[in-house]
Amino acid sequence: MSGSTPSITLSRRLSYLLRHAPHEAGLTLAPGGWVAVEDLLRGLAQSGPPVSREQLAAVVAGSEKQRFSFDASGERIRANQGHSVPVDLELLPQTPPDVLYHGTAAQFTAAIFREGLQRRQRHHVHLSPDKDTARTVGARRGRPVILTIDAAAMHTAGHLFYRSENGVWLTDSVPPEYLAVLPG
Repeated sequence: MSGSTPSITLSRRLSYLLRHAPHEAGLTLAPGGWVAVEDLLRGLAQSGPPVSREQLAAVVAGSEKQRFSFDASGERIRANQGHSVPVDLELLPQTPPDVLYHGTAAQFTAAIFREGLQRRQRHHVHLSPDKDTARTVGARRGRPVILTIDAAAMHTAGHLFYRSENGVWLTDSVPPEYLAVLPG
């Protein structure tokens, strides 16, 4: 990963192991997606450069997107969402704000308006509570388009929403009839 700082490299490594391939570091995700910090540090050392508890804490605290969190004791860690491996994050359904946002690249909008937003290999569709975050997400793969989601109508129709620890809203899918392009 040329050009990446050590913290970005570690953050990517943590995302991969805690969200997609815990087995590659000898880890098993407990309910909630938790793993013991000591087990993670041991697994990191076995599968690549060793990482100190201080380096791990710095990446968790310094992550702009707050992708990871420690439990109250500081002895367990997890990825807050985005898993492709089976895991119950133990999130409880919540009432969403009336409108949520999803950032995507322009080339995907036709398919989205045909099929809706689908979780694909992830556990949930990720939705943003604000336009700026959605724009940043959408810009990762091209010219960003911000979609609005009529979350109030979806909730009234029985769709469940969850809010991860870092403020990302999650749902199983968003049917096309609840989507619109944010003007501008």
